[in-house]
Formats: sequence, structure tokens, C-alpha cells
Amino acid sequence: MSDLARQQADFQRGILAGDDSVLGEIPDSPREKRETLFGVYRYAYGSRLVEALRNDHELLHAYLGDEMFDEMGHAYVKAHTSEHPNLRWFSQALPDFLRTGAPYSGYPVLADLAALEKALNDAFDGTDGAVLALADVAAFAPEVWKDLTFSAHPTAARLDLATNAAAIWRALKADETPPDAETSAEPIRILVWRQENTPMFRELPAEEAMMWDEAASGVPFGVLCSMLATYDDPDSAAGRGAGYLHGWVTSGLLSGVSA
Repeated sequence: MSDLARQQADFQRGILAGDDSVLGEIPDSPREKRETLFGVYRYAYGSRLVEALRNDHELLHAYLGDEMFDEMGHAYVKAHTSEHPNLRWFSQALPDFLRTGAPYSGYPVLADLAALEKALNDAFDGTDGAVLALADVAAFAPEVWKDLTFSAHPTAARLDLATNAAAIWRALKADETPPDAETSAEPIRILVWRQENTPMFRELPAEEAMMWDEAASGVPFGVLCSMLATYDDPDSAAGRGAGYLHGWVTSGLLSGVSA
């Protein structure tokens, strides 16, 4: 290894891993110690990563404000080394960091906001896929409908929120004062996907969320309707199932159907 390559490697370790051995190659200036001089690079690197977090989590930033977001961001940078050349992926672990790390774990709305923004970002960057049309479903004879299985669009994802983070997200997105954070008595079921070029989300009732989760795992339509019968009026289960299915197709949530 050449001297230049070794110095570059030492410099990188000094910034990424906090290895101070590189200080032996940095002279003091007339006005500052080498630790201060090198600290400028360390801080600039961390600040750039915090800026990347801001770009990926604009509404979490708006909710926390500059000072609190930067404090949280630098704590995340300290806990998570950037290991991907594309900064877009640096923030992927932020929801888990906020959910499990003190003091942020005491405010579950922060993890929920981060998780919702992450899911929307992931949907925007997700893989393209075919979009099922109503005509594709209608082409099947009525007697085989009970055997139909469906595949979700590649960008579709489900998450459960413990708080009213979705309502706070909507308010922040509209530049309105968000409601106070509240913990929900039961999970708030969210479905996220990309419709054409726009990431979307909506809240699901418990029954539809159950049907979506099972349908996305390949459960046939006839079995899905039997499961719906345990939620409400058994006589209307097939109609409710068809209604949910119609909504999924028209929203671009499905990519395929087979018998």
C-alpha cells in the first residue's frame, strides 16, 4: 500500500470509526491543536449525514424542529455507521432507533412518524410492476372465483402504528398545526403503495387489513370470504370481500391474479 493510500485509509477510519491514530500524521497549526483541526472534518461528515436524514424525513424534522432533530440526528449518526455509497439508504434504521433508544423510545409517535415516512420513501423508490385491471379479474368465470389468488404490487407494504402519527403526518403535510400525540387502544393499520408515480397510504379497518394480509400471502378468495364471515354478517361476507377487492384493483394495489 502506498503512503497516500495508507493515509487515506487512516483518515477514513478516523472519521468513520473514531480512530485517532491518524492524528499522528496531522501537525498542529499555530492557532489550533490537531484534534480541533481534524474535528472539523468529523463534524462536517456527521452534519452531512444529518442533512440526509432531513431529506428523507422532512415531516419528522418539521415536527421536532431544527434543534431537536439535529440532536436526534447526530445521536443516530453516532449509533449507525454509513455503509452504503447511496445516502438514500442511510436512514433505513431510523424507525427502530427511535423505537428502542432512549430518550426517544419514550415518545412512540416519533418512531411511527419515521416508519410512515420510510414506507412512503420506499414505495416511491420501489420496483415497477404490472397493475391489475378490473377486466383481468372479470375474465374469470364465476365458478372459479373461489380459487382466485392475488399478488400485491411490489411497492405495497403494510405497517401497524401505535399512535395517531398518520393524522399528525397529514396535518404537517398540509402545513397545519398537528394534533397532540396520542397512543391508540389498538393498532392503526396502514397500507402504503405507489399509485402511478405518487406514494400513497390509507388507514384500513381491521377486517380489510386482515383480508389484505391473507390475500397478499396467497390465500384464495373463497377462503378469504370464509374468514370475513367471522368478522361480521356471514351472509354479506362475499359481497364485502368483492368490495375490498374492487377497491384494491382500482387503486393499483395488485399486480396479478391466477386460479
